[in-house]
Amino acid sequence: MTRTPPPPYVKGHGLLAGRTAVITAAAGAGIGGATARRFLEEGARVLVSDAHTRRLKETETALAAEFGADAVASQPCDVTDEAQVQALYDTAVRLHGRLDITVNNAGLGGTAELADMTDEQWNRVLDVTLGGTFRCTRAALRHFREAATGDGADGPGATGGVVVNNASVVGWRAQAGQAHYAAAKAGVMALTRCAAVEAAAYGVRVNAVSPSLAMHPHLAKVTTTELLDELTAREAFGRHAEPWEIANVIVFLAGDYSSYMTGETVSVSSQHA
Repeated sequence: MTRTPPPPYVKGHGLLAGRTAVITAAAGAGIGGATARRFLEEGARVLVSDAHTRRLKETETALAAEFGADAVASQPCDVTDEAQVQALYDTAVRLHGRLDITVNNAGLGGTAELADMTDEQWNRVLDVTLGGTFRCTRAALRHFREAATGDGADGPGATGGVVVNNASVVGWRAQAGQAHYAAAKAGVMALTRCAAVEAAAYGVRVNAVSPSLAMHPHLAKVTTTELLDELTAREAFGRHAEPWEIANVIVFLAGDYSSYMTGETVSVSSQHA
C-alpha cells in the first residue's frame, strides 16, 4: 500500500477566540496535548488536566511560555475521583468566570484475551474510559444547565456550551484482546447520544470523535510493533494519523461551524466499520 505523507500543519484562524475549555489527559504528545495546543492557536484559554502531575506541569510551562500565562493553566485530575473532577470544573469557572468547552480525552487501554481478563483489568479500563467521560460530562452539563437557568456565573438565560468526547473505531468493530476497551468506547458513543438529547434543551451540543490510530510516544511503549504495523496497513492513507489531525476535528466540533451537529460520533479514519 502507498503511504501518503501527512499534510502541512494547519495554522490557527481564531475559530475559538474568547472561549474557555477544559481538556483532560492533556499532558504529553498525544491527542489531548495536541488539542490543547490547537485550542490555544485558535484563540481559546485552556485548563489542562492529567493524572500525571509532573508531565502536566511541564506541559503547562511549555504552553504558557509560547501562548502566555493568562491563556493556559493546569490542574491534576484523576477522572475516576468525583471530588477531583468537580474541583477541576470549579477551577475553570473560578479562573475564567465561565466554561464554554470540555474535551473528555482521558482513557485507558490494554490488551487481554477475554477468557483470561481479570475483573480488575475490566473494571479499571471501564472506570477510566467510560466512567471518567461520564463524570466529566456530568460536571460540564451541570454548569451549562445552571448557566442557562440563571443560577450560574454566566448570568440568567445564558445558553450554549460544547462537550467533545474521545471515542474510538474499536467501539464499532471487533479487535482481539480489546473487549474491555471496545466496550468502554462503545459506551462513550452511547453516552454521547443520550447526553446530546438531554442537553439540547439548554443549547448545549455533545459530540464525539472516533480515531483509529494516532501515533504518539506513549502508545509506542505499550503496543507491539507488529500490531502497530498491522493497524497502519489497514488505513486508506497507509499511515497513522498525527495527533493534531484528530485535534483539528475536535476544534471543528467545538466551534461554530458545527452548530447544528449534536449526538454525532465522527470517524477520523477510514475504518468506521
